[in-house]
Amino acid sequence: MQFIFEQIRTGGDRNFGYLIGDRKNQVATLVDPSYQPELLIQRAKDQSLQVTHVINTHGHGDHTNGNNRVKELTGAQIATYRDSSVQHDIDLVDSQEMTVGKFQLKILYVPGHADDHILIYIPEFQIAITGDHLFVGKIGGTMGEADARQQFESLMRLQVELPDDTTVWPGHDVGCRPSSTMALEWSTNPFLIDRNIDRFLEMKQKWGSFKAENGLM
Repeated sequence: MQFIFEQIRTGGDRNFGYLIGDRKNQVATLVDPSYQPELLIQRAKDQSLQVTHVINTHGHGDHTNGNNRVKELTGAQIATYRDSSVQHDIDLVDSQEMTVGKFQLKILYVPGHADDHILIYIPEFQIAITGDHLFVGKIGGTMGEADARQQFESLMRLQVELPDDTTVWPGHDVGCRPSSTMALEWSTNPFLIDRNIDRFLEMKQKWGSFKAENGLM
């Protein structure tokens, strides 16, 4: 198969990194290489792929701390949201399109958990790499009500942008499975079921007790 997509455990706080590749054109992009970037680089080498880019979903150190190592070993360019404080080579903006060989990536700006957070959507295969924006059965934390409201708007945007059968690939393995679908998240994620800002903020406030009551991790 020409399209390559791999979810790779990279240590830290159950972090996931991702390899996106085009076997025919022998190129690859890494997403959030984090604690063990060599693992992702080796998987690319195993498949005769040259790593040309790294994309960070957001600027938190547990997702970006492998950037320099990847750049050192491969010469890859680092791409982040344009206003990110992370040192980078390429500015990304909302709705921008990138390519990995023949395959198209669409960048969605989804602030809330972080001011520079993006989501990477691969339309041809309906794959969404969601970073810490959306987990399996959970969402990323926020620092206050303003950020939470922004996060809610970013999550509601996914109703328009992502088909229900889009697969969800998060930045951490903190749910009951390593991946999901948007349909499953809309119907089971306690932050998404009601799609109401007041209920959303209420759930944010009582999340600790909700997890304990329902035996969640």
